[in-house]
Amino acid sequence: MTAAGLPADVLLVSLGSTSGLRTVDDQLAGAIERAGARIAVVRARPPRNVRTLALTDLVWALAARHAAQEGLRRHRPRAVVYGSVGAALLWPRPGAIRLDAAMAANRPGRHGVWQRPRERLLLRRSPLLVPQSAEALAEVPVPRPPAVVVPPPVALGPEPRAWDERDVAAVTYAADPWKKGLDRVLAAWRGTRRDGEELVVCGARPGAVAAAAGPAGIPPGVRDAGPLAPEAFADLLAHARTFVIAPRREDHGLVQLEALAAGCRLVTTTAPGAYVALAVARVAAPRLVVDRPDDTGALAAAIRSALDAPRDPGSDDAARARASLAERFDADRVDAVVRDELLPALLG
Repeated sequence: MTAAGLPADVLLVSLGSTSGLRTVDDQLAGAIERAGARIAVVRARPPRNVRTLALTDLVWALAARHAAQEGLRRHRPRAVVYGSVGAALLWPRPGAIRLDAAMAANRPGRHGVWQRPRERLLLRRSPLLVPQSAEALAEVPVPRPPAVVVPPPVALGPEPRAWDERDVAAVTYAADPWKKGLDRVLAAWRGTRRDGEELVVCGARPGAVAAAAGPAGIPPGVRDAGPLAPEAFADLLAHARTFVIAPRREDHGLVQLEALAAGCRLVTTTAPGAYVALAVARVAAPRLVVDRPDDTGALAAAIRSALDAPRDPGSDDAARARASLAERFDADRVDAVVRDELLPALLG
């Protein structure tokens, strides 16, 4: 990070509206610092809650603008990176844009009534895009600026806990219950759970699990853990046998990648969007990828298959997943991209 009084090479404007965004921004800042550049990070102050997605994007964009203005004044950076399209929407100065999805793709209809035209203007003025994946870049309308793909690294850590030492049957993540398909997961769990098995729902706001369950009520064997600190979530994944998700759209799937790195079996439906983790899931255990997202029976059967199938050392799902993760998301590889490609593009 920058020393007091020294100008920054790079100012990173972090929206920070979710824990995932904060983590990805911190990872990028760390890689820039390890590459030898002076990095300053400023975060938007969380605004008040509003009712619609268009208004939510507006109040967060205003908060990001205020943070960027203060960062520009204090750090006098040579280059600016906005951590997401949302952070850049009302930028005070053009800069590079980090993204996991374009608003043209993930803000359809009235949800993106002002953001999509604004994004088109940003793309004409931004000097560089920093997408998290080639899949995300493919969703950005053309013409578009030059791009350097910098994936978030996925830490593999030590060998995962043995299968027979895992005492949590299943975990799902539902910070956005509709987008993450919590209703689909609960319906499938109702049809496949056996006595003693527990599904832990993480990230959901109060009341969201009951709302997603609908009139039938929350199924037996469901525990609402709410939002968890990163360390607590990582520990939960280390004890879980499966990670289950049925998204209606997926921009990257970082949580799914973390689950695979922790040794969980990943049960997922297909979904529109970049959904980078889907390719890894197909490598690890294609039988657990459900190609009919609304087929509750197929999802329930995949969950049952994941829970019942023994670990076979000769064809281990976890080993295949970790090999695929290492090939694409290794931290040293990401650091090399930041050092050799991103910083020269930012700083010349």
